[in-house]
Amino acid sequence: MSSQALFSSLLRPVVLQVLRAAGFQAARPAVVDTLVDFTARYLILLGETTAAYSLTNHNDLTPTILDVRLALQDVGALRPQVSTAEEHFRDAEDMRGVEAFLAWAKGDVNKEIRRIAGLTPSNGEVVSLEAGEEREDFLSVLKKKHSKTGEESRYQGTILGKSADAKPIPIEGGQSESIQAWHRNLQGKMSLANSPSSTRPTSGVASDESSPLTDIG
Repeated sequence: MSSQALFSSLLRPVVLQVLRAAGFQAARPAVVDTLVDFTARYLILLGETTAAYSLTNHNDLTPTILDVRLALQDVGALRPQVSTAEEHFRDAEDMRGVEAFLAWAKGDVNKEIRRIAGLTPSNGEVVSLEAGEEREDFLSVLKKKHSKTGEESRYQGTILGKSADAKPIPIEGGQSESIQAWHRNLQGKMSLANSPSSTRPTSGVASDESSPLTDIG
């Protein structure tokens, strides 16, 4: 499976949950595929715009809240809201778009999406009150369902699990024990070969003190 197909497969249940929360009970596969593609393009645009603002504002790829807000405004997520240039012209910050976005995130629409996704309990559902217990998303539940041991080790080193620890690769039949040691040895030989003492031309006459020709003036 290609990376694009994998990402689309992971995004597809999210789109279906949003559609279900909006009241849709069924949809044609072509319609769902189109919505998944739109969602992916929108998220890519949002990420690229955030990265661009991050580089412009502070020359690194660690975004701040301001970078995310400007990106959300550019992709049309914050409405109604005037442009940044108009805010400077009016000398007043327009918070209508941010307030509307927060109202949506904390409102009934997003609450229904979270309920459909299984992140909040439904009406009449018994909830455990153990400290620190959190509800799992559909992907975590699906991973445990397909893992016989219920551990994350099966997915380690893949996009679905934790990154694998870097382990040394031994080299058999050579003097170096690992690729890192071989690389260090190679760099040492190259430095020695490029040093001035190794490239300086000589007359072919030994300069050792034991040589009988050293005292000839």
